[in-house]
Amino acid sequence: MQLNGAQILLHCLKEQQVDTVFGYPGGAVLPIYDALYDSDIRHILTRHEQGAAHAADGYARATGKVGVCIATSGPGATNLVTGIATAYMDSIPMVCFTGQVGTALIGKDAFQEADITGITLPITKHNYLVEKTEDLYRTIKEAFYIARTNRPGPVVVDLPKDVMERKIEFEPCPQEVNIRGYRVLKGYNSGQVIAAVDLINNAQKPVIYAGGGVIISNAAAELRELSELRKMPVTTTLMGIGSFPSNSYLSLGMLGMHGTRYANYSIGEADLIIAVGARFDDRVTGRIDSFAPHARIIHIDIDAAEIGKNVDIDVPIVGNVKEVLSAINQRLSQVEETSEWHEMIGRWKDEFSLRYGTSSDGRIMPQHIIEKISDITRGEAIITTEVGQNQMWAAQYYKFKHPRTFLTSGGLGTMGYGLPAAIGAKLARPDLPVIDIAGDGSIQMNIQEIGTAVQYKLPVIVCILNNQFLGMVRQWQGLFYGGRYSYTDVSQQPDFVKLAEAYGAVGMRVTDTQEVDNALNEALQVTDRPVIMDFWVDREADVYPMVPPGGSLLNMLGGE
Repeated sequence: MQLNGAQILLHCLKEQQVDTVFGYPGGAVLPIYDALYDSDIRHILTRHEQGAAHAADGYARATGKVGVCIATSGPGATNLVTGIATAYMDSIPMVCFTGQVGTALIGKDAFQEADITGITLPITKHNYLVEKTEDLYRTIKEAFYIARTNRPGPVVVDLPKDVMERKIEFEPCPQEVNIRGYRVLKGYNSGQVIAAVDLINNAQKPVIYAGGGVIISNAAAELRELSELRKMPVTTTLMGIGSFPSNSYLSLGMLGMHGTRYANYSIGEADLIIAVGARFDDRVTGRIDSFAPHARIIHIDIDAAEIGKNVDIDVPIVGNVKEVLSAINQRLSQVEETSEWHEMIGRWKDEFSLRYGTSSDGRIMPQHIIEKISDITRGEAIITTEVGQNQMWAAQYYKFKHPRTFLTSGGLGTMGYGLPAAIGAKLARPDLPVIDIAGDGSIQMNIQEIGTAVQYKLPVIVCILNNQFLGMVRQWQGLFYGGRYSYTDVSQQPDFVKLAEAYGAVGMRVTDTQEVDNALNEALQVTDRPVIMDFWVDREADVYPMVPPGGSLLNMLGGE
């Protein structure tokens, strides 16, 4: 059959079971948008290309599917870059289609030309410039295959306008994808699994350290089984939150820079660390030479490049986390009794439970808001965040029960992520409440996406913890720069309630602690539009505990 490139593209999307794409039209992608006009694929028109990338990312995190976004050439494509880098750092499967000038104009500084494949080379798993319509079908199949297999990540496919317009005789090819030099990892070293089992059986003070790889590989059930078989406590990274239920007596919460004291103390005392789908990044380890000083380390990860990159490993296991954990669990015997190790951790939990004080100026404590959101939703919601103090308080005080319910920019730390990610998540999971916990600085990075949520009648809730500061930067200035608050006061800000109403959303302002419950319950009753909640919180509330940058996990500030 005769199809042009744009029609072939949509055929490929249907073949890949894509039901939703996020994008913003422009000259170079007009053939694609003309084809979309007659398609049953749901297209979500965001208000900025960065919003499209983050929304596709949120959709992918909430479902495990590949997220898809479209942008035009030049500035449209470059506006995707932050969203692509965000997905790359957190191993999120995405395929990003960018328009490009016609093939005859490439390299000639044509209007709205940008070398997007060159620009995104360091922040994509792979990228393509399609120069012939005949290559389009194979390329798109490969792009989705690469994005979702092994360690997932974003793939960019750059589409010149003439390639999209040209018609060819199209014949779908059902064969399997076979990419030279790229193989999907299968199996694992069974000898290493046996070695890991021996270490686990002989450990007196084991700790499981779970990262985002547990969620990516859908291995939360296997992680829980491993923990309960041997009564091993579990601490998670920021990206691993939700992989283990926080209401379990074996949960230690998050570790690292803003982790719980008892998680960090447990790492310091452990004789065995089982790292599962984690990468020992600097926010987790603190000073490397003081990290887990008494522990042997088992490291399970699908990416061999991560093993031994930052810390020395005793038993490396390269493989799919779900498969490896299942193999380990089959070889372990169950332990019924608790031990002195559990008693020690119990004492730390009693002594160093997360807590906070009261506001000196009568404002709401931000931690209280997160606790109330957790109580009211009973952990049955999707929480997205912006970046900074709001993100850390959400990680500390919300009680997550399930994987794929905490969506946050971990590796890149992208301000402006939370609102568009919430839009993507709500479209993916309309059955769950979706709440963006935001700061008044970060929310303004992509606040225009309120318009997207209004247009598509999406009842996402944005809880702005409004302290009129760039809170985390202000906290660092207070701790390490003598309280010199250099350009972190953002008290010159819009009236968020009026702004919400101007967009057609519901706006609410909450200034009293006693109003928090009722306001949240009222917001959760809205079903046909977003709700923007402006919580006036203590201006100088800080996130504690805190490990100073480059410091040891055992030397924390606050949280005593």
